[in-house]
Amino acid sequence: MDMEIRQQKAAPQLDGAISGTTLCFALAVVALAITAFLPHATVVFAAPPGNDQGDATRGQKVFENRCTGCHSLDRDKEGPQLRGVFGKKAGSISTFKYSDAMKASDIIWDAGSLDQWLADPEKIIPNSDMVFRVPKARERTDVIAYLQQLAK
Repeated sequence: MDMEIRQQKAAPQLDGAISGTTLCFALAVVALAITAFLPHATVVFAAPPGNDQGDATRGQKVFENRCTGCHSLDRDKEGPQLRGVFGKKAGSISTFKYSDAMKASDIIWDAGSLDQWLADPEKIIPNSDMVFRVPKARERTDVIAYLQQLAK
C-alpha cells in the first residue's frame, strides 16, 4: 500500500515527450549558433511603417529644430555632415571621426535603416556615439524624405 502511494506521487512520464531541460538546452544551442553567425550577416531593414514617403518640407523644419545641435548639412560638428548621406555606407564620410562600431557596420543609409537608426541608434549599431532619438514615426519619415531629397 505504501508503495502504491509513492508511485502515484511520482512525476508522470510521457512517452516521446521532450523534457524541459532538453528543450532549454536545444534553445540555448540555437541561440549560440545564431549569435555566432550574426556578425557575418548583412542586415536588411524594412521601410518605415505606412509606406509613406514623408514630406521633405516638414522634414527640413524637423531637421533644423532637432538635428542641427549636432549636425550640419555641409560641415562636421559633434556629428558628421549629412548632405548626401542617403544612399551612402554608414561611417564613410572621410572628414568625420566615427566610432569603431560605426566604421565596422555594413549599413547603407536608406529609408529603412535611417528610420531604425533615428528611432534607436543603439539597437542597430551598439556602441555608436549617437544617443539622440526621434521617437515620432512621422518626424522620422519626414526627416528621411528631406535627407533623400538632398541626395539627388
